[in-house]
Amino acid sequence: MIVIFCDNIDDFIVFLEKRIMSEIFYEIKEIKHSVNLSDVINSEIVLHFLAKISNTLILYETKQEITQSSGSNSREEVIQSLQNIFIQVDPSLKLVKGKIREIFLSYSS
Repeated sequence: MIVIFCDNIDDFIVFLEKRIMSEIFYEIKEIKHSVNLSDVINSEIVLHFLAKISNTLILYETKQEITQSSGSNSREEVIQSLQNIFIQVDPSLKLVKGKIREIFLSYSS
């Protein structure tokens, strides 16, 4: 499996035509800072999908940082905004909470 990380979400969207499934997986991780006295929470959303070129599986991945105040629903708003973007690209695309596990096999000869 080859992993391709896209720094820019626009580049990530360009590669969607190579996908092998309609699901785009996402996970949200809180970014831990050593000292944070404000009520602002920084998180990152990681998006990934599988593609296939010839006989090779490719995992495309990108991440975006989200800043929100505690108690807000901005995570859900971000997910809904992303879903709307993906629907414009292809109405069959669906965001699914989860992640694709990478499995690397090494063979020694």
